[in-house]
Amino acid sequence: MATSSLLFLLVLSSFSTASAAFTKPRQVYVVYLGEHAGAKVEEEILAGHHGLLLSVKGSEEEARASLLYSYKHSLNGFAALLSEEEATALSARTEVVSAFPSNGRWSPHTTRSWEFVGLEEGVRGPDDTGRLPPGDKAGGEDVIVGVLDSGIWPESRSFGDEGLGPVPARWKGVCQGGDSFSPSSCNRKIIGARYYVKAYEARYGAVNTTNAYRSPRDHDGHGTHTASTVAGRTVPGVAALGGFAPGTASGGAPLARVAVYKVCWPIPGPNPNIENTCFEADMLAAIDDAVGDGVDVMSVSIGSTGKPLPFAEDGIAVGALHAAMRGVVLVCSGGNSGPKPATVSNLAPWMLTVAASSIDRAFISPIKLGNGMVIMGQTVTPYQLPGNKPYPLVYAADAVVPGTPANVSNQCLPKSLAPEKVRGKIVVCLRGTGLRVEKGLEVKQAGGAAIILGNPPAFGGEVPVDAHVLPGTAVSSVDVNSIIRYINSSSSPTAVLDPSRTVVDVKPSPVMAQFSSRGPNVNEPNILKPDVTAPGLNILAAWSEASSPTKLDGDNRVVKYNIMSGTSMSCPHVSATAVLLKSAHPGWSSAAIRSAIMTTATTSNAEGGPMMDADGTVAGPIDYGSGHIRPKHALDPGLVYDASYQDYLLFACASGGAQLDHSLPCPATPPPPYQLNHPSLAIHGLNGSVTVQRTVTNVGQGSARYSVAVVEPMGVSVKVSPRSLSFARTGEKKSFRIKIEATKGRGGWRVNGQFVAGSYTWSDGVHVVRSPLVVLVA
Repeated sequence: MATSSLLFLLVLSSFSTASAAFTKPRQVYVVYLGEHAGAKVEEEILAGHHGLLLSVKGSEEEARASLLYSYKHSLNGFAALLSEEEATALSARTEVVSAFPSNGRWSPHTTRSWEFVGLEEGVRGPDDTGRLPPGDKAGGEDVIVGVLDSGIWPESRSFGDEGLGPVPARWKGVCQGGDSFSPSSCNRKIIGARYYVKAYEARYGAVNTTNAYRSPRDHDGHGTHTASTVAGRTVPGVAALGGFAPGTASGGAPLARVAVYKVCWPIPGPNPNIENTCFEADMLAAIDDAVGDGVDVMSVSIGSTGKPLPFAEDGIAVGALHAAMRGVVLVCSGGNSGPKPATVSNLAPWMLTVAASSIDRAFISPIKLGNGMVIMGQTVTPYQLPGNKPYPLVYAADAVVPGTPANVSNQCLPKSLAPEKVRGKIVVCLRGTGLRVEKGLEVKQAGGAAIILGNPPAFGGEVPVDAHVLPGTAVSSVDVNSIIRYINSSSSPTAVLDPSRTVVDVKPSPVMAQFSSRGPNVNEPNILKPDVTAPGLNILAAWSEASSPTKLDGDNRVVKYNIMSGTSMSCPHVSATAVLLKSAHPGWSSAAIRSAIMTTATTSNAEGGPMMDADGTVAGPIDYGSGHIRPKHALDPGLVYDASYQDYLLFACASGGAQLDHSLPCPATPPPPYQLNHPSLAIHGLNGSVTVQRTVTNVGQGSARYSVAVVEPMGVSVKVSPRSLSFARTGEKKSFRIKIEATKGRGGWRVNGQFVAGSYTWSDGVHVVRSPLVVLVA
């Protein structure tokens, strides 16, 4: 008889038991034991949790008092206050998969975007927005998307419920009240809201309600922004502060229902508005409740900092595995640590991991230098220098106070500028250390008139825009170097900053964002990550009216919509695509939906050329995975690569030997990780040849015949057998083999330090089912 598998989240806080002979510090742990074994009522599950706690506690009273969360819908486990010794004792039990601390190393990855996604479909039309056309279930109606983030601002017009039908009868969630949020804050759009704070408060103490609402209400803005990107209603007449990006704002699935799970809270410190943290204990409780509540898709713009965790110790990966088993698609942001390689987070194959790229909109702001040169900056600051006249120009490195470290003297860090050297001048600062908007604040506080914020070489031509607290603009690395050369060549350099305006159809686009975290996958290089890219640079969406557009202390401006950049912004674009697929194909598995999104992605920009990085080089699968999403294509992918819970368990066995479910023991020799039936293929350390098997399912209409086309990576031979696949009916499966062999004399080389890349593509003349192939030759 299989041993019952459980997931334990043990929350260990830093307090001691007075009766103990020695102080035993406690902190948050996750102890994971896999999947539920058989159907049990909630009381049975809770009793089992108490019993396991009692095995390491001195009394039943202590065991019950230590329990914070009990997971019972998709995960079987709990959160409790334990010492390290107690956690170690539990981890030694045979039913325990892993025990790991929940220490708050997770954080959020910080209108035109959907119109641009339509252009990436490869056609232009009067209503080509990338969303489904008007009609039955056109915007994902009755599909429920759960958003794990910092909460929501329910009064935003993006969350109105006009014209929506009753809440779906299958919904089992609640609208949890709290600070400035009552059950009536929900409606037929926001159909549920919960908040999770026990692990956070175990670490930091009670929430400071000056900086956060102890409720689902969003004080930060991040959660409101992501929720409206995935499922905001269509709202005309919207613009950012200063009237930038005017037009109609809409989420990708404007008729979908939203369920809010607030899991991120401000980090106490000098400016708690700037940074949030999210604990595994709280996130796993949210994921477990979301599955039980009835969500179809989860959007999680959150990732871990530092070295990626093994799958069995990764809270989001654990929750996503059990959600996927129940048909829920979980979409995650890939992180903002690029362009450095091997920085992408959220690495499990059973979740969809999203990179970030640009759209075709810019906010151009001409800079007229005193030598006659005109440089095009970008900004959304609402302030203008008076008089439209030349102002003195100074480079920050020439205007710092004594003692400023030379390596950051050009970065306008707090209290670094000498007021007598910058007063009344336009100050040129570089990005790098510190917040972009904080550099503008330093210029203003030192008496500067305006800021020109330049990119260092690593960020190339990518220009995120900000609503600075003073006049200013931002420029590329090439352009800031031109400005600095002019300053150095002139005894009295000046510049005129012209007003900014919004322009569209910027080319080329999309371009990969330099901040977007890159592969390869550190945990398992035989799985390609990220999976896809989507718009994440300068995205306009709804905002919390409790948060200023910069989040800086002293910035008291209130906005209803704000422009933000990050994989946090690209993630909900893909979540919305998953919602549309769930609406069109409710019977598809989570793996099939991920496959459809990946195999229909494009590696070309809107002009037909290859997608580029912001530094001007050609991008590749390490940057964007399978490519840029195309939601309409994904609705009809032709073929899908499906995978089951058991397939993922076998993969985990091969990847680091992780035994994720004791009811399905790892075989002595599990198939290699690259044998997982995944829509992309990565081979790490190719030595000689390997043969990989894949299976596709026909989801097209009836019979079809597909032929394969291969683009071989340089130095690698790729042979697919058979070369054609014939299907007699919808739902039929066919398998094929891919032999990958290092070409003699070519082993051991790389291109720009990255894996070599190619692809294999199945097509029936209508559908194009493309899989990237990435190889590192040993």
